Amino acid sequence: MPVKVSVVIPVYNPGKYIDPCIDSLLRQTLPAGEFEVLFVNDGSTDDTRERLEKLAVEHPHFRVITIANSGWPGKPRNIGVAEAKGEYVQFVDQDDYLASGALQRLYDMGHRNGSDIVIGKVASNFRGVPHGVFKKDREKCTLLDAPLYDSLTPHKMFRTEFLRENGIAYPEGKRRLEDQLYMMQAYFPAEVVSILGSYTCYYYSRRDDGQNAGSAKIVPSGYYGNLREVLDVVVANTEPGELRDRLLRRFYRVEMLGRLSEPAVLKYETDYLDEMCDAVQGLAADFMDDGVHNGLGPMLRLRSTLLRDNDRQGLVRISRFAASVKAAARLEDFAWQPNGRITLTISGRLVHGDDQAPLTLLRRDGRYFLHPGITEGLLPDGELLDVTDDIDGFSAELAMRNRETAVEWSCPATFTARVEELGDGVCEVVLHGSGQISSEAVKGRDRVSRGFWDVWVPLRGLGLVRKARLGADRAPEVDAACVPASLGSPARAVIPYFTDPHGNLTLDVARRSKKLADHLEGRPLRRTPGGRTELRLDLFTTPATEPTTTTLVLSPADGADGADGTAHQLRTVLRPAEGLVHLTVPGRAPGVRPGTWKLSVRLDGDENPALDLCDVTVDRGGRIRVASELPAVEPGIMLRVTTKRRKARLRRALRAVGGPIVRRLPPEGRKRARRLAARFTG
Repeated sequence: MPVKVSVVIPVYNPGKYIDPCIDSLLRQTLPAGEFEVLFVNDGSTDDTRERLEKLAVEHPHFRVITIANSGWPGKPRNIGVAEAKGEYVQFVDQDDYLASGALQRLYDMGHRNGSDIVIGKVASNFRGVPHGVFKKDREKCTLLDAPLYDSLTPHKMFRTEFLRENGIAYPEGKRRLEDQLYMMQAYFPAEVVSILGSYTCYYYSRRDDGQNAGSAKIVPSGYYGNLREVLDVVVANTEPGELRDRLLRRFYRVEMLGRLSEPAVLKYETDYLDEMCDAVQGLAADFMDDGVHNGLGPMLRLRSTLLRDNDRQGLVRISRFAASVKAAARLEDFAWQPNGRITLTISGRLVHGDDQAPLTLLRRDGRYFLHPGITEGLLPDGELLDVTDDIDGFSAELAMRNRETAVEWSCPATFTARVEELGDGVCEVVLHGSGQISSEAVKGRDRVSRGFWDVWVPLRGLGLVRKARLGADRAPEVDAACVPASLGSPARAVIPYFTDPHGNLTLDVARRSKKLADHLEGRPLRRTPGGRTELRLDLFTTPATEPTTTTLVLSPADGADGADGTAHQLRTVLRPAEGLVHLTVPGRAPGVRPGTWKLSVRLDGDENPALDLCDVTVDRGGRIRVASELPAVEPGIMLRVTTKRRKARLRRALRAVGGPIVRRLPPEGRKRARRLAARFTG
């Protein structure tokens, strides 16, 4: 069988940190006969070789190639590509791991598009992730129409012949920024790049020994000498103009000004700061002209100006100020929607300092300037930094992030930037908007996994990017609206809550630790009038919520044991009804002695405490009656519930009785029959 994917993994003394990687390869949904794993052992001095060779005996699609130590992953990767039998090559690092469906999904996307490179969504609990790259699936794109330059790690799937035909290979030996060089050499000739943003494929995982790749301190002269090679690739493949400026600006912003910004620059010794500035200035003079400089955000333009002016202490001062800048977000409203999503209304701003003062602007003659209190001593006397054209650059987003896996999903949101006056020409930019978060499947992703999902609001403005947790600052009415839910099929508990002590909004999906009983205690409970009694709980649902069975508990109301010495359990059903859950109270309780009983329901499994509901009476015939003092469900709600149930019963009856007959009719007759049925069933 042809090999679809060759997974290439450079290995050197990984110890226990390779275990998740191996486990993830053994769990791939792509059949073992359709992919191979090449462990390129870079002269490990521990028992790595023996362990991997034993693994290869047990799993024939695993191979081990041992080479003399090269000291860096470049040579092992090149050897892996040379030895690969697969149509595609997937690079993985020894301390990272893949999602179980990663190889299958990435290959399928690449194969159907003839892609040269396929980029899968990544998650990380310690390094930055370019979330903007993964906002949506892109079947076909290139460096011209997608922000590929924001994703310069090699942990992607490459068409093997594409790498070989274009001579794309790693520089060998110890060096920095080899990934950026490799990726820029690959992006320019790539005719088709695909991005799988709807499935998290690759997980970067922090090592508890602090030895993740790239964690060592850089040597400025060598680091920026290596960056020069990357920039040479950009210049060699572009003409002067907007594209070249945009690509160069990315490296100026991240690898150059980024290392002269907070928090790193605030920790530099004077000599090391001088080394860094000397190296960056030489590179900036050769590559970063006014076209690159002028396209930066205001705070980055200020840093670039200070670098050009050789004001090294100015770089430290502006970084010290910028380190105090935070994002602040207020939750104005929280509302469950009929489709199971939550609409959040939000306002956000940038603040700074210990007192969280607004990041202010100065308005003069219809123009806006960064407040002189920020730039004092950094610009010539009387000179202000004009940011008028940057007001439109203020933006906000909404995201959900899994606290344990670090998977992050962008959520649909719309914000508007408003300049709000503070008096005497001083103003601030405030972002107002709303967005929706959801635990259930939406366009672009499946249901989120079980766990804690924190809600974040990333804010951008003036060349700064800051992220705020949402919820600590919230309107008073939000707490009452923040009810738990039962959603989807199979039904899962989704419990929104505010963390203690910080008060930030989090969704506990599928009872990671929170319990429905705790969050429903004290919330409204109502009974249906007449006939078979149902109890309406303050537990949000949608029509798509699957009915579930659960256990009711009858225990003596006075706290004493029943006549048989135990409480009694009855099975019941929870079903959606007009936005909340209805719990059916059985008509009879056989074997239960007459008297008053306390009715409870187990919503969190038999091993957890039940939720107390109300008192009921059981007569001599075993009939259960709910106390009439319990408030009744509003008549309008009951009318809608009974109408929908009656129509549902009618639809089922028509399908059972009339379905076989209708299927024998000619097409036009089937249409008329269905239209007639729709008149009765709605």
